[in-house]
Amino acid sequence: MSAIKFFTGEEIPLEMHKVRIVQKLNLPTVERRLEAITEAGNNTFLLNNADIFLDMLTDSGVNAMSDNQLASMMQADDSYAGSATFTRLADKLKEIFGKKHFLPAHQGRACENILASGLVKPGDVVPMNFHFTTVKAHITRCGGRVEEVVSDEGLVTTSDNLFKGNTDLKKLRKVIEENGAEKIPFFRLEAGTNLIGGQPFSLQNMRDIRALLDEFGIMLVLDASLLQDNLFFIKTREEQCKDMTIREITRAIADMSDIIYFSARKLGSARGGGIVFNDDKIKEQLQELVPMFEGFLTYGGMSVREMEAIAVGLEETMDMDMISQGPLFIEYMVNELQKHGVPVVTPAGGLGCHLNAMEFLPHIPQSEYPAGALAAAMYIAGGVRGMERGTLSEQREADGSERFAEMELLRLAMPRRVFTLSQVKYAIDRIVWLHENRELVGGLRFVEEPKTLRFFFGRLAPVSDWQEKLVAKFRADFGESL
Repeated sequence: MSAIKFFTGEEIPLEMHKVRIVQKLNLPTVERRLEAITEAGNNTFLLNNADIFLDMLTDSGVNAMSDNQLASMMQADDSYAGSATFTRLADKLKEIFGKKHFLPAHQGRACENILASGLVKPGDVVPMNFHFTTVKAHITRCGGRVEEVVSDEGLVTTSDNLFKGNTDLKKLRKVIEENGAEKIPFFRLEAGTNLIGGQPFSLQNMRDIRALLDEFGIMLVLDASLLQDNLFFIKTREEQCKDMTIREITRAIADMSDIIYFSARKLGSARGGGIVFNDDKIKEQLQELVPMFEGFLTYGGMSVREMEAIAVGLEETMDMDMISQGPLFIEYMVNELQKHGVPVVTPAGGLGCHLNAMEFLPHIPQSEYPAGALAAAMYIAGGVRGMERGTLSEQREADGSERFAEMELLRLAMPRRVFTLSQVKYAIDRIVWLHENRELVGGLRFVEEPKTLRFFFGRLAPVSDWQEKLVAKFRADFGESL
């Protein structure tokens, strides 16, 4: 990573790339923003892109490709079987991760489907540092149960713990001993734990996990979708790893993993995914599910052009200048918001800046979805689309009662190499304004609630006229400004 100081003493992240293709943005009026969020049922997933100024919903499939990635797409071999494109991608994965088998899939949750369908039986228990919405849904669908064993520090929003994604080994041992190793098909370790603020695990913690799992003969499955952020944090925060290269850290992680799966929409900056491993028996268990659910074994539902771009993107992930841009922009945003007293998850993680909705909107009970309300308010305030990561992202209990999330977060994702610093500063400005007027924001209630993954396409309504009041205050403060 390039070490660059400014003569003025200003501390800002410097992009180590130049912009050569641009896409025009549109910032609707605040009145149109109110109309749009109402039409979308106060669900930011249902907003139309034409009504969005800064799309911070996710980093999945929306990262900027490099010139070399775009060029590589022109050499794609679209043969149904025996494709040279598949071979190039498989060889790159083997080079980086050291695994001989590669099963392609169209994205990360497709990998989760294959792994759950092939490895999880009714009554099984899958411990993990922290769950992700879709992997939990797949495991539950197959009759399994998720047990979270993240360290207690991981659920503390404001902290100086540099590795809040670490696993509590005592919790993990207890889960194994209480359920029996025979009921645990694998332990899942998520890099850059998504739902607690993109927080990393340390290499040492992974070594300790591996040693414990070896006592009981349990496999370690790594969700590497957010690995590039985790690699950056291991390199910069873990003293024993500061002299290691990104490639060396990656191989150390891979060597401790029995199975690695990833969404290339995040890792690789293209659209696809895959599963890599060494065990021949695992191949027998899983490979027949690829043509059943995804496509033939040499494309797995992916476009061959995207596969070429993934191969290049994976190599670029070994470049510290490339993987540092996201975390540095996020850190800048977090630090600036803290200066204004805005409650954010600290330390700054990967993936995005996370606002602590329970502290931002303490007057809204969890039953009225404060993180969802904050997402709607943020869109009204600035045309910025974020993602609710709280109770809305959970599923109700079997008896219909609400399962309240451990954290209520609004995630403002930072897709890699997409936003300029002035756009980040605009988002900060609108967040600070919203925080100053937070008493105007009210809760939400469901009007259409799907039983599964409701946060994707459920519809909600405000519990009062708070949104109209927020628009009126915006006009009073900003005049005719967009």
